[in-house]
Amino acid sequence: MNSPGSDSSPRRSRSSPNISRRPSISRDAARSGVTTRRSRLRQGIRLQISSSPGHNDPIMSRGVAMATDQDAKSPNTVVLFSGHMIDAPDRKTPRFPPDKEAVAAAAIADALAKIGVTKGDLAICGGACGGDLLFAESALAQGMRLEIYIPFDEPTFLAGSVDFAGGDWRARYFAAKSNATLHVMPDELGSLPAGQNAYERDNQWMLERAARFGDKKLAFICLWNGEGGDGPGGAKHLMDEAGRKTTWVCWLDTKKLWN
Repeated sequence: MNSPGSDSSPRRSRSSPNISRRPSISRDAARSGVTTRRSRLRQGIRLQISSSPGHNDPIMSRGVAMATDQDAKSPNTVVLFSGHMIDAPDRKTPRFPPDKEAVAAAAIADALAKIGVTKGDLAICGGACGGDLLFAESALAQGMRLEIYIPFDEPTFLAGSVDFAGGDWRARYFAAKSNATLHVMPDELGSLPAGQNAYERDNQWMLERAARFGDKKLAFICLWNGEGGDGPGGAKHLMDEAGRKTTWVCWLDTKKLWN
């Protein structure tokens, strides 16, 4: 998830593909198969909106409350994700144009396949339009358990990170949520301490939760252009932080993917 603000200068990421007892995922490998896997996207990554009672008021109904049961079932692999949101219609410098959605979805699905996730493994991400929801859809299509973490109350989050993009992103958020456990940061961690940034705090929270089964089980996928974000707490921040926890990192470089 990315936050509003001014750009900062880029620094080299901490991605390191050489991992003991784990399959290495190089940048080239993560980019391969984007075109050939588009059919996978069309064959069912996108979820259908729940028709269960209470769906007419989705904001008032949280995701499936099964965190305790999930924690009792230790996954073989935990995959944490961060990535750019779809560009707003008035964005001056393109970063994730809407017409690149299928390319990004195929690259994410390919990365999960190369990591070797299986049914019952755990996926952790935010809920923003673009990378987060594409990852959530792909993880659910693989039979993974899904946890979504958002930094604000749900109406505030939707207004700033989903609804601006239009299209079917709002419906896709609720479809993913209906198959996930939703964690709302103010509800679970309390008010934001003075001097902290909500997006950075949410990134750190997701990383801590992803590492709760041990660093050796943790893989990280980042859909990122390699530059500083639009403000604190974007993809670059979590790339840096995750690199301190795991070397099982897959960087999907959007500058190369888009070309």
